[in-house]
Amino acid sequence: MISDDPINDHILRILSRDGRISNLDLANRVGLSPSACLRRVQELERRGTIKGYRAVLDPGRIGVGFVAYVTVGLSQHTKASQEGFERAIRGARQVRECHNITGTVEYLLRVEVADLTAYKHFHTEVLGTLPQVAAITTFVVMESPKDERA
Repeated sequence: MISDDPINDHILRILSRDGRISNLDLANRVGLSPSACLRRVQELERRGTIKGYRAVLDPGRIGVGFVAYVTVGLSQHTKASQEGFERAIRGARQVRECHNITGTVEYLLRVEVADLTAYKHFHTEVLGTLPQVAAITTFVVMESPKDERA
């Protein structure tokens, strides 16, 4: 991580692993007084370096048994085509992440659904109906030995 100083970097590393750590424990781990630590965290939040805090969910317990990364190529390389695709994807609850990327396709999606049948429905009834979509390639996640998303 790169912030404005090593203590902030240390704070950010700890919070990215454990966003629920108490200020007292965080202060002890980074070698600051609790009030100085809290001021730094509040400043990192105010500047937008820390954008929020999240719960990390167990996919199996919320009904997600199938995860795939999907590349999407658009039929037209226009701003209107991109905006139309992005608008449609914002409404697709199965899409947990959407990234506009460089390369031979325009988008990389992270799709989370219950099972293969649910993915087939998403592929056919959601992506397959969008007029902007020209190409779809699916990469099924079999295991995630490292996943630092929070």
